[in-house]
Amino acid sequence: MGDIYLPILLLGALAFLFAGFSTTMATFTGPKRHNRAKSEPYECGVEPTPQQEGGGRFPIKYYLTAMLFIVFDIEIVFLYPWAVAFDAMGSFAVFEIVVFIVTVLCVYVFVWRRGGLDWD
Repeated sequence: MGDIYLPILLLGALAFLFAGFSTTMATFTGPKRHNRAKSEPYECGVEPTPQQEGGGRFPIKYYLTAMLFIVFDIEIVFLYPWAVAFDAMGSFAVFEIVVFIVTVLCVYVFVWRRGGLDWD
């Protein structure tokens, strides 16, 4: 029984070793030129906003956009198992997926109308 898991374990070990090797080599071989632009936080190509000394408030619109993307992405991932088992589920599955898609679209319209997708 243990022989069937051996390829999976070997692939996992190989992936772990490759990740460790890549990270270690990058620290030794990568350029070490630090300048002012590299030290500033990255804000999606937008000019960095001036920050107060010692920190201050940071706009959360980037985090909100990321969270919305994750929520909608995860909801859409639920469509895959439904599509795979569509033939075996019958008409009840069609009704359920229509309810699911309508719910996702209602939330999308709500977020859109509230300005959650605006970048400015």
